[in-house]
Amino acid sequence: MIKPYPPTPEPFIMDYSIHPTAIADEGAQIGADTRIWHWTHICAGARIGRGCSLGQGVYVGNRVRIGDRVKIQNNVSVYDNVTLEDDVFCGPSMVFTNVYNPRSAISRKDDYRNTLVRRGATLGANCTIVCGIEIGAHAFIGAGALVNRDCPPFALMLGVPARQVGWMSRFGERLVLPLTGDGECVCPHTGEHYRLGDGALALLETSDTKELRKDD
Repeated sequence: MIKPYPPTPEPFIMDYSIHPTAIADEGAQIGADTRIWHWTHICAGARIGRGCSLGQGVYVGNRVRIGDRVKIQNNVSVYDNVTLEDDVFCGPSMVFTNVYNPRSAISRKDDYRNTLVRRGATLGANCTIVCGIEIGAHAFIGAGALVNRDCPPFALMLGVPARQVGWMSRFGERLVLPLTGDGECVCPHTGEHYRLGDGALALLETSDTKELRKDD
């Protein structure tokens, strides 16, 4: 009896784009419309959302979670135990770490510290994020800053070590507000209202902001 040929398998169609020089290890999960550029390596355990952009020479470790619409510029290594929520921007050659006190002769893979970057935060070019901290939503880390402590939402952080010098809107403009005390401000670009009180800045809920947050 002649056995029939097995059915032709359906072609595998990637819904993301990857440059021929880049490597995505088997098992990595990459969302639709994500673009992966030259000489990038994504490890098998990585989880990357939709609509992201990973520039040239990016490395993404196994225990990494990346949300939607994240932009990672050239020469950034996202090591194990780093989580980037939606809409995070990582500037060129900025640095993550996952061991607080590394020694070449001592293995500290069981001592990795978690780093969490909340939604909409900006990490400027060449800044360094010391592991074990949380960067608040829409915080703005200036170029070359060294961040070694938690940053509140909307905080503008500059210097080595980084210190808060102001507040930033979701649009990415500095708000005319004091560091402490009470105050209110309107972003001239979006019309969003912000209120400062008890050392924290809050975006006041409006019909427009509710519309922007409907996909949160």
